[in-house]
Amino acid sequence: MTTDTDSGAADAAYARYDATTSRWGRLTMLAALLLSWLGPLYLVLFTDLVVSWGQLLTAFAAVAAVFGVIWVVEVVTYYPVLGPAATYQAFMIGNIANKLLPSAIVAQSAIGAKPGTRRAELAAVMAICGAAIVHIASLLVFVGLLGTFLVSLMPDSVTQVARLYIFPAIIGAVVVQLGAYVRSTKILVIALVVAAVVQLLLVPVLGKMFGNFATAVVVIATVAAAWMLRDRNRRYGDEAVGSGDLES
Repeated sequence: MTTDTDSGAADAAYARYDATTSRWGRLTMLAALLLSWLGPLYLVLFTDLVVSWGQLLTAFAAVAAVFGVIWVVEVVTYYPVLGPAATYQAFMIGNIANKLLPSAIVAQSAIGAKPGTRRAELAAVMAICGAAIVHIASLLVFVGLLGTFLVSLMPDSVTQVARLYIFPAIIGAVVVQLGAYVRSTKILVIALVVAAVVQLLLVPVLGKMFGNFATAVVVIATVAAAWMLRDRNRRYGDEAVGSGDLES
């Protein structure tokens, strides 16, 4: 049984943890941003490369037109599952949708942590740490040390099949994991139907430009449809979990 003293100590500990991760999260993200600029700055300042402000603005506008909506949609979509600390981790590491988010979801499901609670946030942080360690170790061994050797042993037919099917296989596994995580069958069906309509009907008809926004369209349309088709007689307030719930 949790006492008021234990609850107060837990709240204080979490406040320190949140302050620390927020401070270092901002600092590391800013440091990564500055480091990403070093290469272009070196080319502009110390080589014969000449880039005008007009060219920079044109390039930025072209990229923003395609990916700008994702800058907002990804954060809004991932944050409720990951929490603040894991969100900093995820956007620093990358491969969120196909590696880090599924890792966090599986970890939360394994311990029965409800999204939005402190326990779920900590599970996401630990899961992302584990995923990153496994990823780096596997890259060092199977790519850095053995990559060329292993590829040389594979017949060309096997290599071609791997190139053709490995990406769909990975994404398929991710979809299954995310589907198992969804508690509401209605929401899962809505998401599948919306995704099928967008990918199979709208993208072929509207073309490649619309395809660049397909993910954002699916997310927004799924949220809107799930909200409109929700059970209006269900009382969600009784099931809400406060931010201070440690689920001990």
